[in-house]
Order: sequence, then C-alpha cells, then structure tokens
Amino acid sequence: MTEVLRFALLGLGIGSMYALSASGVILIYRASGVVNFAHGAIGMLGAYLAWELNANHGVTYPVAFVAGVVASGLVGLLTHLVVIRPLRRASALIRLVATLGVMIIIQAAAVLRYADTTELVDSALPTKLIHLGDIDVTSDRLLLLAIAAAVSVALALYSRTTFGLATAAVAQNQRAAATLGWSPDVIAAVNWVIGSALAGAATILIVPIIGLQVGAPTGILLAALAVCVVASFRSFGIAFAAGIAMGVLQSELTRYGNVTGLSQAAPFLVIMVMMTLRGRSLPLRDFMNERQPEVGSGRVRVGRLLVGAVVAIVLITQAASSTWADAVTGTMVASLILLSIVVVTGYAGQLSLGQVALSGVGAYIAGRLVASAHWPFELAAVVAVLAAVPIGMAFSLPALRTRGVNLAIITLGLGASVQYMLFQNAKATGGVAGIEVGARHLFGFNIDASEHPSRYAAFAFVVFVLAALLVAKVRRSRTGRQLLAVRTNERAAAALGIDVAGAKVYAFGLSSALAALGGIVDGFRSHSLLFSTFTADGSITSVGNAAIGGIGYVLGPIPGGTLASGSVGTKVSDAIFSGLSDYLPLISGVILILLLIGNQNGIVAEVSRQIGAVSARLPSLPSLPSRPSPAALLRRAPRSRAPTADGGIPAAAGDAVARRETVPPRVLEVDSITVRYGAVRAVHDVSFRVEPGQVVGLIGPNGAGKTTMLDAVSGFTPITEGDIRLDGRSLRALSAARRNRAGLSRSFQSLELFEDMTVRDNLRTAADERSLPAYVRDLVSPDRAELPPQVLAAVADFELAADFDRQTQDLSYGRRRLLAIARAVATLPSVLLLDEPAAGLSSVETAELGVLVRQLADTFGMGVLVIEHDMNFVMTYCDRVVVLDFGEKICEGTPADVRNDPATIAAYLGTSGEADGEAGGAPAVDPAPAAAVRT
Repeated sequence: MTEVLRFALLGLGIGSMYALSASGVILIYRASGVVNFAHGAIGMLGAYLAWELNANHGVTYPVAFVAGVVASGLVGLLTHLVVIRPLRRASALIRLVATLGVMIIIQAAAVLRYADTTELVDSALPTKLIHLGDIDVTSDRLLLLAIAAAVSVALALYSRTTFGLATAAVAQNQRAAATLGWSPDVIAAVNWVIGSALAGAATILIVPIIGLQVGAPTGILLAALAVCVVASFRSFGIAFAAGIAMGVLQSELTRYGNVTGLSQAAPFLVIMVMMTLRGRSLPLRDFMNERQPEVGSGRVRVGRLLVGAVVAIVLITQAASSTWADAVTGTMVASLILLSIVVVTGYAGQLSLGQVALSGVGAYIAGRLVASAHWPFELAAVVAVLAAVPIGMAFSLPALRTRGVNLAIITLGLGASVQYMLFQNAKATGGVAGIEVGARHLFGFNIDASEHPSRYAAFAFVVFVLAALLVAKVRRSRTGRQLLAVRTNERAAAALGIDVAGAKVYAFGLSSALAALGGIVDGFRSHSLLFSTFTADGSITSVGNAAIGGIGYVLGPIPGGTLASGSVGTKVSDAIFSGLSDYLPLISGVILILLLIGNQNGIVAEVSRQIGAVSARLPSLPSLPSRPSPAALLRRAPRSRAPTADGGIPAAAGDAVARRETVPPRVLEVDSITVRYGAVRAVHDVSFRVEPGQVVGLIGPNGAGKTTMLDAVSGFTPITEGDIRLDGRSLRALSAARRNRAGLSRSFQSLELFEDMTVRDNLRTAADERSLPAYVRDLVSPDRAELPPQVLAAVADFELAADFDRQTQDLSYGRRRLLAIARAVATLPSVLLLDEPAAGLSSVETAELGVLVRQLADTFGMGVLVIEHDMNFVMTYCDRVVVLDFGEKICEGTPADVRNDPATIAAYLGTSGEADGEAGGAPAVDPAPAAAVRT
C-alpha cells in the first residue's frame, strides 16, 4: 500500500499540468467552438523562450517565466486573428485542420531554431523532501497541485462573472449575444490569450520533469485533450479531477515496466471505452450539419490514365537517378497514406488521426511474416493488408458512438498507444536494428530499393495507381454514395435505411488497408524495417497534407504527398536552393493555412476549376452530336419516360413508371407510447393507426409533441412506454435504418438533404441496395447504369427532371422540399412519415403536393402520416386526423369531426377566423384545378 501511495503522489505533478493545460483548451473551446490542437505547440514555444532567456541570456526565472507566458498568449491571439477568425464560417473539420496547420508551423520553426534535441531544465520550484509517514515526496509536486487547483477555482469563478457568462452566451448563439452588445470576436480573442497563456505556464512548469523537446508537448496535448473529453469541454472542476486521476494512473502503471508504453497508453484506452459507452449512435435532432470540403466525382479517363502511367513509368525507370527514384518512392508512400485519409475523412467524414499508426501496423505484420515465418513478400503483403482491415475496424468502434472532435482525439490517442506499446517496444520491433527482411523480389523479379531504386519506385507508383483506381471505383459506386450520405447527414442516411455504423466500419477498414499498403511499401524500402517514423505527429502532418491536396479528391494525395519529408518536393526544393528542404514542413504548414483560408477544397479542386474555366473560353472543336440531357429527354419524351443514369432512356422506362406497382400493405400501430426527456414528458399515452392507402394528419400547437412522435415512430427517439408495430411486428427494438428496411420511411421538417450530391444521387442513394455483399462487390464490379423504377417514378411524379443533374444546394426551397419527399418515396415504404411537407410552399404548390400525397396513398397503397400546420391541406387531403396538445391525444376522427371538436378548437383551431391566421392555413383551394395542373 505504501508503494501505491508513493507512486500516486509522484503522479500529482504531471497530472496537475494535464489539468492546467486542459483548462486552457476548454477556455478556448467555450469561447470560439474550436478545439486547439496547436495548444501544446503554443505552450512549447513559450517554454523554449523562457528557457533560452534564463539559461542563455541570464534573465531571472520570474521574468523569463512571465515572458514565456506572455509569448504564448500573443501566439494564441495571432492564431485567432490570422487563422481562426477568417474561418469562422468554415466547418468544424476545417477549423480543426487549421489548428493542426498552426501546430505544424510552430513545431517546424522550433526544430529549425532549437533542433530536435532534449534539454534538461532545472526546476525553479523548491524540491525539498516532505515526509508523509513512510512516504517521501518532493515539495514541487505539491506546489504544482496547488497551482492547478487554484487556477481551476479561478476559472470556475471567472466563468460566473459577467464576461464569463457572455463567453457562454457566445458559445451558444453568437448572433443573439451580439444583439446584446457583446462582440464575439473580442470575447474569443480574450479567451484565446488566456487559454494560450495557460498552455505556456503549464509547459514551463512541467519541462523540468519531462525535459524540453519539440515533440514533448504532443504527449501533454494528447493527455489534455483526453481530459477535455472527460470534462465534455465544459467543466473546469471535472477537468482538474480527471487530470489528476490521469497523472496518478500513469504513475501507478510505471510500476509495471515490463509492459512497454502501458502507462502512456492506458488512459486513452480507458477514455475510449468511456466515450463509446457515453456517446450516441446517431446525433440528436439539433445536431447542426456543416458544409464539408468538396469531393471529386471519381470519374476516370482511361485513355489519359494509360498514357500518363506509361510515360511516368518510362521516366522513373529510364531517366531518374537513384536519389530521384527514392524521392518518387517517398512521394508514393505518403500518397498511399493520404489516400486512406481521402476514404475515411473525405468520403465518410470521420476525422481519423491514427492513419500513420495503421500504416506501421501493416509494415510490422508483413515484416514479421517475412522475417519469422519466411513467407514470400507478395503473400506477406497481401495478408498484412487484409489483417489491417479488422484492426482499422477496431479503430472505428469509437466512431459508432462519437463523432467530430471527440473521434479525432480518440483516434489520435489510439495511434499514440500503438506507437508507445508496439513501435517503441524493442522486443517486438528489434529496436535500433529493426526487423531484418532482406532483399526485395516480386514474383522472382528483383525490385530491391537498394540495388534497383528505379524499379522499386516504379513498383510504388503502380501500387498507388491501382489503389487510386480502387478508391475512384468506390466513389462512383453505391458504397460511395452511402459514405457521402453518412458524412453529410447521419440522421437522414439512417432514415433511408443506410446502416450508418456499417458504413463507418467499412470506411475505417478500407482506409486501414490502404494505409497498411503504404506502410508496407515504405518499410520494405530497406533490408531492415524501422518504426521510428510511425508517430502520432506523422498522422497529424498527413491530415494537413491531405487537406492541401484536396481531402475529397482521388488525385489530392499527389500534391499532398509531394510536401512530405523525403518526397519529390524535398528534391525540388533542394535543387532550387540548397537546404530548402529543411524548411519544407514549415512551408507546408503555411500553404495549408493559406489554402484553408482561400480555398478549403485543396489544390486539385482549384486546378480542376481553372482548367474548366480555360476550356470554356476555348473554341469548341466540331464533334459528333452529344447525348441530350435528361431534362431535354423528358421534355421531348412522353410523360411516362424517364432518364437512365447515363442520360438515355431505357426501353422499359415508360412501363416502369406507368406500372405503379403498389407497395406491400402494412398497418402502422402506435400503442400507448410515452416519451420522456429526463423529467419532461414530451408524449404521453398516445395511440392511433395508419392503414394502407390512408392519409392520417397529425396536428397540434407548437410544442405539442408532433415531431417527437415522428422521431419515436421512426426510431430516432427511444420510447419510455408502449409499443410501435408495423403489420403486427414490434419496431421498438429496431434502429432507424432497420425500421426503414421494414417498410417505414420519413422526411424531415428541416429537409436534411445530402448537399454534396446531385438530385440524381440523392434519389439513387435512397433506392440503392442495402446488403453486406454490396460493400465487397462495389470494389470490383461496375456500378449499374440503369436507374431503379422507383427513382424513375419519383422523377416523373415530382417533376424533378429539369433538376436531375443539379447540385442540391443550387435548388430553390420549394424544389428542395419536393426532393426531400421524393427521396423518402424512392425507398418504396409501406408507411411514409412527412414532417410539415408544405412548409414554405405557395398555395398552388401546396395543392399540387396534396394531390401527390393522395396519389401515394391511392395509387401506391402507402399509408401516410403527415404533420402539417396548413389546415386547408389537412382537411382536404387527410382521411383521418389525430390532434395532440401537451403531448396527449385530445381528439381523433375524420376532418369534419376534428373541425367541430370543442377541445381541438380551444387548443389549436380557434374560431374560423383565427384558424386561417393562427394555423397558417392557405386559402381554400379546390383540388381539381391542381390535379389538372399535374396532368
């Protein structure tokens, strides 16, 4: 027990600094909504300045300490003004990557100034031994604990001041705070200064314990971010307790020195488990979806590709010197890792900061198979790539319950854990000697990088081209559409039957295979596999380089990989100016920041746009008549004809649309359901039925529980009591995606379209096959060109042909609302749930929509449950109406019954004069003229 207490006390110092550093991160996040990944680097800069002033220039420690803290605060202010403020309307992903760019710049500048060596720093705090019974502890540990506690108390009090409350208000709603006279920019700037100053203070105080090194603050940052996750980026008190607990835990685990890296990795593993249990599988209804960087189309011009590949291979094998060939190999290695980021982050929207660790795992598995089992390189590489898939899937487990910055932190911690426990384990990796794998042969042909660097470079190039073609194939496939749907809007994807968890797991698995491939090509460049380059910092740099090239483009990894260490960019920079390659990390960080501010989509997107602009100005050459657009075909064709995926009309298209096959008839039964949010009872004991071919209206005043009811029926909100059945089958235990596949689909009041897709792909995504084998087939089989019949029908019925190939974001509000309904219909549900479908539509558009809703019920046999405030719509087109008030059903019956019900009149309709104004109803519209318009 004495030993346990002794190590616990030793952990108080480092734990106190974790808490202090985490407090700074929380302070900045509360003010600006940005998680500052440059926090550790900013603190390191202040620590280096304080050390240099004190050790090299004779400045007293107190003055040097203040100078270092002030310097960190000023760097934080510059970061806010120069980087974050111009990106205030960018997505959270872009702002997070921007802080990674700041981190890259600061660390690169520090390496140039101080080199990457460890400086031993004397502690300015007293280190007198204090006797606590049989345990001795130095006084500096207790002083650090007192400092951290005092700062935590001070920040907690600060958060209750007028300025602190204004900070919280800005975090909730900047516009509302500004109307009250508070400047969000001033508040953010002040908190960036204070938070960054805390980073400087924490680092200056802790370097006597851990040593002063450029990379050392990364470990502090990892721990501080983990502490912030525990504190939900809100509570200073919880952050203090979690920081102390983490420091104590790490200290205790150092007693088990036979397990390499356990003390450093264990806290992240614990937090991963905690966050996985605490998170949600789907975001809440108020989860805001921000625009992500653009994605490429994935289209490949085969002729140009073949010519370019042949020319590149000839140049590599015949014209490149050994050093240039090695630079090409380095570029391809980096590009393979960046390609894995395109899949997991660019397509699936899951920010993973563990890709370099996964690449190292691939190299390790292949190396062990070659060195220990004496497998041939070809077989070992294939097995290693396949083995990396389940490992990547394991990395994806937190993504099933967390998202955004929490996921980034956890994957960074997992990658660091692999680094600590595997790559730094000399017994496993051979230490400085590495794993001996010998010369490299491919099917008997010598491609050894030492003997034939040009051959190995050509091999690396071919591997990248094949991997890029695979990724492009995925982008064009149904799997690619599902990944983009999950990236854009998880709730809408689940409502269409997409397995959100399965899509995330697939993206991590495929990206892990690609990263492992890059690690294998990298590791087998020499006769001994070394693992010193597979670091957490490398993952951070890779994400930055991926953003530079274009994180959503298959070709983005090429310019991004050119900026990596040991790449072609290194050779070119040295050719321009000797030693310029040493500045390449600094240059790449600056380029990253400038690109994010000027063009968040990366170099490839901008080059493509410029090429398109130039091509548009060039005179067009005579050519064969082009295939008419889908809109033109529909305008010229009979009403029953619709476009194929490539612009033509299939012979059976008219029949497919005209046939109007009915959906399987299923009855939706809502049986005495109750929904509670804590102590709030949103819905209480509500029952009703929706029969096939019947339109049921759900009405009531705002806050009556209507959307909560739809969320409960569709699987987005758990019910407390009661049951929901579809054709007698209970849906209570089914997820939203499984409810859709059972025959239940919905639209959303806020539309929740897939903004990154065209109208065509929005509809195709709804109708795509949902099966596990499809994930594998889409890697090799071509995507079908024909559009499913239900998509053809939706295009015709909702008159979307003219918008078929337009981006969703370019549509008018009315067209967007029609698309949202058409997308739900394209899943061919037995029961369709519509949440205020007529909101924002004109009276004529509302009447046309009503005719369409009746057609869905009368022609397709769908049961329709519709929430609507337009009483003219409800009374005209609904068969039955259910009225809610304060979460309880107060009336159910025909429109005539409900119109005359006293309780409904008192709670919602009012008198006839009030109803038109209060309920927002449109003037009476005879449905006959609307039907004539549609025909």
